[in-house]
Amino acid sequence: MKKVTTALFLILFTVFTASCANEAPQLTDFLEYKVDFSKEFIVVEKKPDEAFTVLNLSDSQLTSAEWHEGTVTRDVIIYTLNELINRIDPDMITLSGDLAWAEEIGSYRNLAEILDGYGIPWAPVWGNHDNEKDFGAVDRVEMLYSAYKNCIYQAGDPNLGNGNYIISIQENGAPITGIFMVDSHNTSTYIGPDGVKFSGYSTLNDDQRSWYGYGVENMKDLGYKDSMIIMHIPIFAYKTAFEEAFNSEYDPMLITWEESSDDKYWNEGYESSFGVHYKPSGTPPVDDGMFELIKNHGHTSLVLAGHDHTNNFVINYKGITLAQALHLGMGSYWHQSLNGGTVIKINSDGIYDIYHEYVNVDHIVAKYEE
Repeated sequence: MKKVTTALFLILFTVFTASCANEAPQLTDFLEYKVDFSKEFIVVEKKPDEAFTVLNLSDSQLTSAEWHEGTVTRDVIIYTLNELINRIDPDMITLSGDLAWAEEIGSYRNLAEILDGYGIPWAPVWGNHDNEKDFGAVDRVEMLYSAYKNCIYQAGDPNLGNGNYIISIQENGAPITGIFMVDSHNTSTYIGPDGVKFSGYSTLNDDQRSWYGYGVENMKDLGYKDSMIIMHIPIFAYKTAFEEAFNSEYDPMLITWEESSDDKYWNEGYESSFGVHYKPSGTPPVDDGMFELIKNHGHTSLVLAGHDHTNNFVINYKGITLAQALHLGMGSYWHQSLNGGTVIKINSDGIYDIYHEYVNVDHIVAKYEE
């Protein structure tokens, strides 16, 4: 079993200078939200001289009926999970939302039983479908998951949402990479230029942006090499990043994941990109400035989001890697070739690699089609 510890960090805050606030004055007033870092970070120890491996799983999202014995949905997800664990041997598992459907408590339990059985620390954030009922639905899953010894989730400040917390990857007590686990909520009501109200996916709230700003500045003070954000709904910049990066001479719907790393599909400056884009990006309809906030703080190098089951592109956009997680299993909707998990590698200098690990399940699907 991997080693997990907790540690207390009492961090003294300094007031942001006017010059710092002026870098992105439209985003938030950092003095509005006071983060209490005297509470526990979740610390996961990296083994010296070895890479630390994070396996991210996204959008498993099965109903209770789809977890029944003898269903293709159950067999696909269990086979995929076992393959990923055997191949990757991760030090930690993260889940980027939509673990099940809200109030399908049996589905959450089934997933937790499998994950906890691997003896590896696992940490979830919630997606829009986890959040689609009242707050009590998430509260019940939080209570359920608190009983699992390898689940390292924290509920966090309720002003931020459900489950906003920080994981600290450390080596011999020295911090390396901080991971912001962020609740991206569900939907919000917006007002269009014509004055008509409409519903769309939510942005992060002001308190969350302040929480992130305080957290990342204190990570810098403590000597963290870098940081990343794991969330469910991708921020607005995912949409603009793909539009700028992808070569419009090609139809993204016709490109397989195997072909996607070919430089010809990406515009100049984006040749390191890979992954597919089979549906419009499911971002909020407005830009809340989160990308500019991340860029201005100059510490977070990776944002990983779930949500778009048939998108899994990875693009370095203005110095920050925006990654769509690979979908796990058949939940809700899927593309059969896009099944597996996303792997992040961390060494003593921080994050150094991200890739998708695909698991072919054609033989399982074919058995049920006979």
